[in-house]
Amino acid sequence: MGSRREKSAETEQALKDAARQVFAEHGYLNAKITDITAAAGRAAGSFYNHFASKEELLQALLADLAAAGDERTADPEHNGDFTDPAAVRYHVRAYWSFAREHAPVLRAIEQAAQVSPEFARVVASFGTAQRADIADHVADFPEHGLALPGTVDASLAMMFAAADGLLRMIADGAVTMTDDEAIESLTRFVYRGLTGRDC
Repeated sequence: MGSRREKSAETEQALKDAARQVFAEHGYLNAKITDITAAAGRAAGSFYNHFASKEELLQALLADLAAAGDERTADPEHNGDFTDPAAVRYHVRAYWSFAREHAPVLRAIEQAAQVSPEFARVVASFGTAQRADIADHVADFPEHGLALPGTVDASLAMMFAAADGLLRMIADGAVTMTDDEAIESLTRFVYRGLTGRDC
């Protein structure tokens, strides 16, 4: 029994890895299930033993991203006080690295959300949860005499939008920066935007 379960888990992982590769090469909308199974070296029918659809596979990849994000918060260097520019820099760097590493899946999620209202709701819920996870990082701003530019959720949404926008422009070749330059620029932009202070 154990070896059958291991083999099943191995096939599921192979399909996920292949999906990342196929999404990177062809985009989510153009990717076919047969492309994914071929890249995984598995029979086409084996896909349906693990996922009901390409969308369900993408939801599994999204869940993996959420789990990977949760692991980052266990880092002993994590600082949750956004009144400290070093804490903002830590989070910008972590998000930038995360987005670079998982770019094919994040792009696939964007594409799926454009054509599926149901998936758009899943993605919106994921974004809301991400922001809620770090809402406490700005909770004590009033005690420091600081006022966010909008509500907590809107202010954090703007922070993520700035990072995502710059990532996209660099990927598209519209802006040329090294990762370190981008992280430093974003840190200053986000810190100034959230606190009204220079860092």
